[in-house]
Amino acid sequence: MLVNVALVLGTFLFMEGVAWFTHKYIMHGFLWNWHRDHHNHHNGFFEVNDLFAVVFSLTAIGMFLAGVAIPELGFLTWIGAGVTLYGLFYFIFHDVIVHRRVKLKVDTSGRYMQRIMRAHYIHHKVHTREGAEAFGFLYAPKKYDRPIKTAKPETNSKSTPA
Repeated sequence: MLVNVALVLGTFLFMEGVAWFTHKYIMHGFLWNWHRDHHNHHNGFFEVNDLFAVVFSLTAIGMFLAGVAIPELGFLTWIGAGVTLYGLFYFIFHDVIVHRRVKLKVDTSGRYMQRIMRAHYIHHKVHTREGAEAFGFLYAPKKYDRPIKTAKPETNSKSTPA
């Protein structure tokens, strides 16, 4: 059982690297025509970019089916679960919280949420295939932290006699 949990969690963590690579080199690469509408205004709820979710979903479904149908490949069921878990977190963060495609009130005041949202908004400042940065979805480097506002030290406006 611990191996299965490790496979799910390990796959979940690994998927951030897969998503970063896919986003940088595929979405902003040869499949930019699928991703373009995500960086530019479009009408309607659905985007061509949603095809990436379909591809990842079919991958996870294929792993589930192979893992259940072929006992020797049972581990694929747990890897498919990790891919699915990542997809769920991605959907909640990216589509619900950041892009507000589903209208829910979510507290985004925490340091992690502020960092990851800022990185994503910086990514979306670029509306072209080239020149974007911050390709992660659930992780962003500390450079995307907002400076913490600190209280200014009080100064004594009265001069003291010498």
